[in-house]
Amino acid sequence: MLGKILFRYLKPYKWWLLGVLVFQFASALATFYLPSLNADIIDEGVSKGDTAYIWSTGVFMLTISLGQITASIIATYFAARAAMSAGRDIRNDVFERVSSFSEREVSKFGPGSLITRNTNDVQQVQMLAMMGGTFLVTAPILAIGGIIFALRQDVGLSWIIAVSVPALLVIAVLIISRMVPLFRSYQKKLDNVNRIMREQLTGVRVVRAFVREPIEEERFGEANTDIMIVGRKVGSLFVLLFPLFMLVLNVTVVGVVWFGAFEVDAGRVQIGTLFAFMQYVMLILTGVLMASFMTIMIPRAAVSAERIGEVLDADTSLRRPANPVSTFPAPGTVTFADAEFSYPGAQHPVLSDISFTAGRGETVAIVGSTGAGKTTLISLIPRLFDVTGGSVEVGGVDVREADLEKLWSSIGLVPQRPFLFTGTVASNLRYGREDATDEELWHALEIAQGRDFVEEMDGGLNARIAQGGTNVSGGQRQRLAIARAIVHNPDILVFDDSFSALDLTTDARLRQALWRELPQVTKIVVAQRVSTITDADRIIVLDDGRMVGVGTHDELLESSTTYREIVESQLGVEAAR
Repeated sequence: MLGKILFRYLKPYKWWLLGVLVFQFASALATFYLPSLNADIIDEGVSKGDTAYIWSTGVFMLTISLGQITASIIATYFAARAAMSAGRDIRNDVFERVSSFSEREVSKFGPGSLITRNTNDVQQVQMLAMMGGTFLVTAPILAIGGIIFALRQDVGLSWIIAVSVPALLVIAVLIISRMVPLFRSYQKKLDNVNRIMREQLTGVRVVRAFVREPIEEERFGEANTDIMIVGRKVGSLFVLLFPLFMLVLNVTVVGVVWFGAFEVDAGRVQIGTLFAFMQYVMLILTGVLMASFMTIMIPRAAVSAERIGEVLDADTSLRRPANPVSTFPAPGTVTFADAEFSYPGAQHPVLSDISFTAGRGETVAIVGSTGAGKTTLISLIPRLFDVTGGSVEVGGVDVREADLEKLWSSIGLVPQRPFLFTGTVASNLRYGREDATDEELWHALEIAQGRDFVEEMDGGLNARIAQGGTNVSGGQRQRLAIARAIVHNPDILVFDDSFSALDLTTDARLRQALWRELPQVTKIVVAQRVSTITDADRIIVLDDGRMVGVGTHDELLESSTTYREIVESQLGVEAAR
């Protein structure tokens, strides 16, 4: 998976990578040339006292060194450019893929894990691409080239290379093989830390209301300790790895000096040549060290790439139609025909035998006990889920065949838990329609009974909204969400228990304004309060995922025992008569 992702996302930047290869190769050639010049200075200049030769060769070495540094900087720039661009593309693709998920896929992965995959996991792959552009190119050049140049200097000491290089490789394999499972465990525990942190931040009010701070701190502490233990094990292996590498490197250098001294004493090797050979050996071992360092990064990046690939390859239940229908012959209508929905692996469907039609401009209410399937039912309209049986039509077109953008533009959804984005009141309202004028925003707020409190806010439409709308009350958040849906100017408005945080007076005024100002818009209302839907054109009663009653308020009082029980529980026996 790692190779597949790297090839896919680095391919568009092949010219940058070619530049890395060219300049790294040039840098390596300069690096190989310097020890030979150094040997010439010692053997030809110092030994013979030729100061002019020392100066001329030294200036030449300085020039080559500057060229080597310049080439290395350019290669690093090209590698960083390609890696950062690839990382940006991966994040974009992961984000777009997650955006196409239904709630089923989001729940499967978990929001915390999806965030980690699009941040930390992408960073690991991105870092490997950047370091690989330098180390993976430089390492084999240094190792292979170093061996060639070292043998040109002295074949007699080559056995030292044959001993030290395999020793380094054995150390690397033994240690790195123990790192792979630790990296996989580390990423999972990082998911867990992010999940707990996210839960505590999102549910901070609940935590404080039930005085659960110590328990939550303990829960986070356990997760934090778990990731610390894994990180410590990885760190211990790193601590063991580099001293062993340095031990082999230093022993090799000592071996070259020790055995090279006998060669010099016998007159078979000059001192400058011995020093050059030593430098080439160090280049060889540095190349092996670089390759080993990359092999440490590869397992973690491979785990991250596997997790990214799981998101990119995940099948979404919301498949786009091959030939999407973009024209709705009956705008504003919603039709359920024997609709059924089951969660994967569930023994019984959540919804079954759901059949009704909401005509243009009608108000259809859905009531039922907790867990009856009300939210699931309305989630089928904008294709947050897809039916597993029967069909759902919007505007006379099966939602599975409709163009998704056209479908969503025709529906204004106010969810059960309204969410506001960081920004201003205006930016949140224009989330429904970017080109809406200030007058349209104020009109929508007036319908949603939110004009008064927005005018009192510092800045009015430009008043700041915190993430999630935490700086406004629950009722204000609901009214802003309703105004946002109105600004969207849809054919169908879907309210998922969206009046629950409003007092009865505000609720009544809001409904009257909706019915009066938007008579042509179809309204589908899920409500817990019966008083909210008594004037609906049609009320659908759900019980255990099935329709057990359809009609007006008065008709259902006569015909539906379930509805009558709901009314009696809220309004009393007298109101049900």
